[in-house]
Amino acid sequence: MIWGLFNKKNKASEPEAQAEERKGLFDGLRKSSAKLAESVTSVFTKEKLDAESLSDLEDALIASDMGAAAAARIAAALSEQRFSKENGPTEARAALAGEVARILKPREAHLDLTTGPKPRIVLVIGVNGSGKTTTIGKLAKNLTDAGAKVVIGAADTFRAAAIEQLQVWAERSGAAFVSSTQGADASSVAFDTVARAKAENADVALIDTAGRLQNKSELMAELHKIVRVMRKLDEDAPHETLLVLDATVGQNALSQVESFRAVTEITGLVMTKLDGTAKGGVLVAVAQRHAIPIHFIGVGEKAEDLRPFNAESFARALVGLD
Repeated sequence: MIWGLFNKKNKASEPEAQAEERKGLFDGLRKSSAKLAESVTSVFTKEKLDAESLSDLEDALIASDMGAAAAARIAAALSEQRFSKENGPTEARAALAGEVARILKPREAHLDLTTGPKPRIVLVIGVNGSGKTTTIGKLAKNLTDAGAKVVIGAADTFRAAAIEQLQVWAERSGAAFVSSTQGADASSVAFDTVARAKAENADVALIDTAGRLQNKSELMAELHKIVRVMRKLDEDAPHETLLVLDATVGQNALSQVESFRAVTEITGLVMTKLDGTAKGGVLVAVAQRHAIPIHFIGVGEKAEDLRPFNAESFARALVGLD
């Protein structure tokens, strides 16, 4: 799996690496866990939650952006449990983490981009500002550091800043870079990226795209053209289509998933900027509503802060359990 690939350069023992990973996730989700802890601690004052406490718990979970459906499911599950007078809040927090993990676990899906077809062609989609371009850069850096050969394609020709930002990441990671001028045909850039990846026997081709949701018909036409043109070189392209979501938008992430599902197939999700918001619970709402694999989460600025998604670790960090 790709997490193992990412950590080939890590000389620490596996237990040390896992402890470091959990601490990084705990720190990255501190804003979300602080808000959730503040909201739910007062609820767990009894051995068994009564109707009023359950209602308060549901409200607290909704306020943490988990959504009404997930909040109701979790509250119903906890209504069957009893907690001791001495350690009630701690036990309840562990039980809460367990129920959150239960929702998230079916969506946990590790992604190894270096196996399967070569080059592995990855189309990355998402609204402008979601962290899409940075996610591509972090993926490239982690992959090249682990010995993979990567080609980055700047097919978001709508924004000059996206092209420049990707070029910086390509230089930083040692990945090959394919681009054109602002306003150029995005499908041509995608075609050239795949062609170069094949010619250079690259392991992975990462292709950025524009994300103009205010004009869905234009976005659909562009994405369909990109796919059609790439399939002249590889009939199965793209092998992965990753949707990048920004955690800071909260419940709006749900509508973004629905909008992109309406225009293209999505094979996996990446949730970014979890360290900069108290709305980390929105990932639970997304998992509850959409049966789409969650591959990565972003909890910081560094390349290593893009982490493979682990349901149990995420759930424990979200409720403040280190």
